[in-house]
Amino acid sequence: MEKRLRGKVAVITGSGRRGGLGEAIARRLANDGAEIVLSDLGAPRDTATTADHIGLNEEMESIAEDLRGLGATVSCKTCDVRSLEEVRALAAHAASTHGGLDIWVNNAGIGYIMKPLLDVTESDWRAVIDVNLTGAFFGIKAAAEHMVKQGRGGRIINIASQAAKSGFPHAQAYTSSKHGLVGLVRSAAIELGAHAVTVNNVCPNHVTTGLGAWQNEYFAKVTGASSVQDYMEAMAKRIPLGRPGLPEDTANAVSWLCSEEAAYITAESMNVSGGEEPH
Repeated sequence: MEKRLRGKVAVITGSGRRGGLGEAIARRLANDGAEIVLSDLGAPRDTATTADHIGLNEEMESIAEDLRGLGATVSCKTCDVRSLEEVRALAAHAASTHGGLDIWVNNAGIGYIMKPLLDVTESDWRAVIDVNLTGAFFGIKAAAEHMVKQGRGGRIINIASQAAKSGFPHAQAYTSSKHGLVGLVRSAAIELGAHAVTVNNVCPNHVTTGLGAWQNEYFAKVTGASSVQDYMEAMAKRIPLGRPGLPEDTANAVSWLCSEEAAYITAESMNVSGGEEPH
């Protein structure tokens, strides 16, 4: 495969979990020749970020070793995207350790706080919005500060969701946060275009990562499916291409948006849904 990102430095937040979208994105960009900065919480910070749902330090380092085995230059940096100070420190780490910052992927997210509307608490709402939307804003801001200063352009990509386009039950905060990313990239792209920095969303449909498996169990019960398998079969039937998404589908879209072929693409929210989400 052509190393079309050789010489580029890419930061991927939320990339410390095995089988997650972040790992797949990191692997694809590494295969494209980019130097990689993996980032995740590393350890639980509070009740909203338990060990079951975050990338732990040991797991993140293991992913880094795998990527180094592919010949990639990789470093790891813990970061809570809810803190602008920590996000700026992550961007500074990329610049100081790898010599620059060319690609920033806002992948960190909470998709495991799902409840009926009347059961959602204020803390539930704030936890999801703080990570999924405010965290992405902090990432755009920190990345843009370096990219504008460098003067060589850059790529900023948010991993949004089909939920950025359509509503889903039991996902009020999640859907709101992902819809918010659509407006965020439209605004940021206008301001950063003069600096050759593109800002886009990738909007996958359901992907069975570790988080996705939890969602399968949860929504199979909510919808009254007789089993998770029946729930997944029903899902596949409504997707024109006949299957849910794979992590690699999202990673491939990110790779293309990072390439020179996509230099004229900005402010977009690109569906990667097998035709399930047509708008």
